[in-house]
Amino acid sequence: MPKMKSKGAVKKRFRISKNGKAISNRPSRGHMHAKNDASTRRHLDSRLVLDPTWSRLVRRLMGGK
Repeated sequence: MPKMKSKGAVKKRFRISKNGKAISNRPSRGHMHAKNDASTRRHLDSRLVLDPTWSRLVRRLMGGK
């Protein structure tokens, strides 16, 4: 069976931590944040660590094992 091609969109949106977890930015980060209070805006700045099931899928799409 041929190798699976890595997906460029996944490589741009996710990165893999040292322990193999997939890390991404939080959704809803585009524009119109004035309506949010300060704690919500700070929370949106933090990174999102994906579930182990999704991490495995993201690693496969990036071309790794």
